[in-house]
Amino acid sequence: MLGVGRASLREALKALEIMGMIETRLGEGTFVCGRSEFLSRPLLWAITGSSSDDTRQLVEARRCLEVEMAGWAAQRATPPELAEIDRYVEEMKSSTDAEFLEADLAFHLAVGKAAHNEIFMSALHLIRNLMRQWIGRILDVHGIPEMALEHHRAIYEAIKARDVSGARTAMRNHLDKMAEQLIATEEASSTVQPPDQRSKSTPHPVGS
Repeated sequence: MLGVGRASLREALKALEIMGMIETRLGEGTFVCGRSEFLSRPLLWAITGSSSDDTRQLVEARRCLEVEMAGWAAQRATPPELAEIDRYVEEMKSSTDAEFLEADLAFHLAVGKAAHNEIFMSALHLIRNLMRQWIGRILDVHGIPEMALEHHRAIYEAIKARDVSGARTAMRNHLDKMAEQLIATEEASSTVQPPDQRSKSTPHPVGS
């Protein structure tokens, strides 16, 4: 009808999702986003451009936002919000990679919502697609899903216990460990090596 091949259409939809104009929901379909996230494009191009400095800027942004939000969530989360955070932890326990990615991202957004700070939440939504790219890039690294699940559980337990300092520490630890793996993955992908050489040279820090 449109005179466009399926492959071209898929690429166009993928580009629109990256730009924040549409979102794909597992088992439901593709939907137009309620709010444009065009301002996230330069950051997204930065991380997909594999610059270590640009990646570190994203790491710093998430650390500034999410560590504080975890502490606020420990103070302000309502019982339904705690249940929502817990539900995403449970979903991560037995899931495919695609399901884990969605539950992981939803967990962080749920913690952000429980912080009850609309300005910080808007900033978190602005980098939502960047967070998705981050998670997706390291999810297939051996041991990362298990480590991430352990970290998410620790964050949830601290929030549930109303442990403000503990929630911040757990979130900071999670983001720092995940950042180590993201940066290692970026550095490895920028070096052209045979598969057997790559596996020997790519660092795999403990934690995510």
